Amino acid sequence: MTSVSYRLNTFLERIVDKVERSERLDPVADRAASIAAMPLSSARLRTALSGTAAGHPIHPVLVTVPIGSWLAALYLDARGGSQSRDAARQLVGLGIMTAVPAAMTGASDWAYTTGAERRVGFVHAATNYLGIGLFGMSWLVRGKDRRGAGVVTAGAGAVALGLAGWLGGHLSYARGVGVDTTAFQVAPEDWTDVLAEEELPAETPTLVHAGGVPVLLVRQHGQLHAIADRCTHRGGPLHEGTVSDGGIVCPWHASRFCIRDGGVLVGPAPGRSQFMRYAPATDQSRFVAAMSLARYERIR
Repeated sequence: MTSVSYRLNTFLERIVDKVERSERLDPVADRAASIAAMPLSSARLRTALSGTAAGHPIHPVLVTVPIGSWLAALYLDARGGSQSRDAARQLVGLGIMTAVPAAMTGASDWAYTTGAERRVGFVHAATNYLGIGLFGMSWLVRGKDRRGAGVVTAGAGAVALGLAGWLGGHLSYARGVGVDTTAFQVAPEDWTDVLAEEELPAETPTLVHAGGVPVLLVRQHGQLHAIADRCTHRGGPLHEGTVSDGGIVCPWHASRFCIRDGGVLVGPAPGRSQFMRYAPATDQSRFVAAMSLARYERIR
């Protein structure tokens, strides 16, 4: 006999599988993604919405404020009595206001997805907007002394948000949206021979492998720089990008990484690239690279 958790998990997986395979969603999802991407042409806005300063996406953090506000309002509806009506309405309003930046950061993360991830993300967003709309209705009717209708619409909004939250969890934990694409790459800590010195052209991004991990080498102004080759955002090959102003620009979504220490100069990549130490081999004819013992340690 199968357990309840097994049956529930199977049911939910069947639902999301249908969404992932539903190509009928593509025209509207692609159109919505193109609209969401329009403001991201601004490097500053793209970097801010992607959470580059924080080192990881900020959408998961921002959603806690509206969710917490709305749940607190529902709690007051259930336990607070008539004297808490105004407070409950204010909490609903707070949730609506703080849902705006949460939605903006989520749209920024989603705009760069494709295929199944984009389809699930579209349904996730649509369900969230439905929930926000229902809480908006709740706020309006509460202002007209229709508390009962306000409670019902808020409850319906909470159900919509619960479904949207589950889909968001699937995007992050099952599909890896927002996860550093180099998180599970483990470079060798011992010095590893990767390239002959004469094989490394100046000012040209060059791909090598250290213990099976792709590494980007760049010789600029006589100095050799080494960082992980995969973009931390969506895994773009940095060696196919362009070097400019001390940075390497990802060919996929224009994230720019500092070639000296792997730091993110321009988003949408939220996290820095793994920084590799390097040194010439004993015979001075080949370069070797190895992971820094402290991932973000800057080697002088």
